[in-house]
Amino acid sequence: MFTGLIEEIGMVVGMEVTREAGILTVAAGFPADLIAIGDSIAVNGACLTVVRKGAGTFSFDVSPETIARTSFNNLKKGTPVNLERALAVSGRLDGHLVSGHVDCLAVIRERRAVSGNTFLSFRMPGEYLKYVAAKGSIAIEGISLTVNTVDEEGFTVNIIPHTLQKTTLEGKKVGDVVNIETDILAKYVERLLSRRDTGNSPGISLELLAKSGFM
Repeated sequence: MFTGLIEEIGMVVGMEVTREAGILTVAAGFPADLIAIGDSIAVNGACLTVVRKGAGTFSFDVSPETIARTSFNNLKKGTPVNLERALAVSGRLDGHLVSGHVDCLAVIRERRAVSGNTFLSFRMPGEYLKYVAAKGSIAIEGISLTVNTVDEEGFTVNIIPHTLQKTTLEGKKVGDVVNIETDILAKYVERLLSRRDTGNSPGISLELLAKSGFM
């Protein structure tokens, strides 16, 4: 699990795609002795496993599912990427719970400055938009953000200067594609409701939500 708080911006050293799978190598400032083979790192919001370490670089196997569902097809040498190591059990959850499993892609449909901040509007598939709520949480390129508004085609967010400078959002423009992970809690609530509708669950109650960890 992750928090959506980006630790640093890495740089793609190479992205080799063979058939439908690939190997991604990223240059990063993480101390090599703190990263072990098998550790999880979120790269632009996608949870990947470290399979090799080099001098200031880390390599990951990228599955066909990840390539098909994310913007990794657009990665090339020199592309900046958001990086976050997996959340330690003793760590602080300052963002929101992020699984590192990208749901879909969204397209930036508008970008403008507002009172020193940056307003971004995104268009995303309707089948995932149902999990997005105004003032709820969403992960964009692995960044934990609060949704401002939602409409029939997408949603908007407001980016403070610190977040813009410390993530890859600073270089994003209208038409760019980004990785989206919706709030995991919304998916579990939908699952519980669907089981009730099919008669496989006693229904939703405050007691059930509390037992399931939603309260």
